[in-house]
This record gives sequence, C-alpha cells and structure tokens, in this order.
Amino acid sequence: MTDGIRRREVALRLFAHELSRSTHKIEPAGEREPAYVLTPTGAKVNRVFSVGVLLDKEEVRPDSNLWRLRVSDPTGVFTAFIGRYQPDALESVIEIEPPELIAIVGKVRVFEGLERNFVRVVPENINVVDRTTRDIWVCETARRTLERLKEFGKTEDSKLAMEIYNTDINEYLGIVKQALAAIVEEQIQEITEPPEEEEEEEFEGFEFEEEEWDLSDLLED
Repeated sequence: MTDGIRRREVALRLFAHELSRSTHKIEPAGEREPAYVLTPTGAKVNRVFSVGVLLDKEEVRPDSNLWRLRVSDPTGVFTAFIGRYQPDALESVIEIEPPELIAIVGKVRVFEGLERNFVRVVPENINVVDRTTRDIWVCETARRTLERLKEFGKTEDSKLAMEIYNTDINEYLGIVKQALAAIVEEQIQEITEPPEEEEEEEFEGFEFEEEEWDLSDLLED
C-alpha cells in the first residue's frame, strides 16, 4: 500500500497442476491487507494469470448468473466461478462456447470443505486467445516455476511450503517438462500431418471417346 492507496497484486503464472494443489491460505496481516494462497513451490499468490482450454461452463442455478468453469492447460484442470460481482468476466463467458482457448486473470480463493480445502479462481477478465499466446504463456510459466524450484528451501515461503505440502521437487520438474513437451508435440503433429486429400472430380454426363483416349501403347508388354 502506498499513500493510502492499495495497489493491485501482480497476477502470477501458475500451471493448473500446482494451482489445484494450492490449498493453504495465508491470513491477511491487517484489515486492508490482501489474503494470499501459498503454493507447493513456495509462491504467495493473490491473483493468477492462466491460459488454457475452456472445457465446459455451467450455470450453477437457472437465472442465477453464477457460472462454474473448468479450464485445462497441459498439466491439469482447475475450476473457476464467476458471479454478478465480476461483470466483465461474466459478459465475456456468456459469449464463449467451449472448447475455446482463453486467458484468465483472477483472484485465487481457498474454501474449506468437510475433508479438505479447495482452491478456486474468481476471474476478473476473460479473453479468447490463440495458440501462439498459449505457447508463450506455457514457456514463461515453465521459466517462473523453474526459478522457484531453484530457490526452493532457501526462502521462508518455500520452507513453509515444504512443511505443509511435503513438496517433491522432481514432481514439479516433471510437470514443467510435461507442459513443454505438450506444445512441442502439438507443433510436430501440425508439421507432419498429411495434407487433406482432394476430392475426386465428378464427371457426370461426360462421355470419353475411344479415339481420344487410346491406351493401347501403355498396355503392351
């Protein structure tokens, strides 16, 4: 906070695999301070920037204007909820039909269940994007994840994450490789995919005349 004005928290890039496992809430230090969620690799996140495929959307109750979304990136799936308090995101999602590549910026919230906590994203903005944007996001998110893993165990947040989640660094290194491999494989398939066969022309009503199509020379031994 500066001069009494609270600045927006930076939206962090997180893969769905890590986001969906981030269930530890860090309570605000003061009344006007933001709440954070601690991730297994030691990131403190209030807002998230994610790019993935909108798998499906569902209005929770008829005419409620409360929508549940499922979004998938190369590492997994996370859930988001949009209501009337997110008018920009609500207006966008009503017009988007799954499956569609989208970018989401939203707040991360943890809810307490009977047996365990659940993490949900509350989108502030949703936009349809192309594959190039998705690929850039995957590469940058991979880089940021690797940076956290490199510092894991050296910072107070990562030490707390290890205590809470018992984080396996190799698991998250594998997730980074999985995400990068997925976009490489997609590009290879696109390059090597055989071209579509051209439809044979129809010759209805066309009569071949024998003298114009003498194939006798070709048939001789």
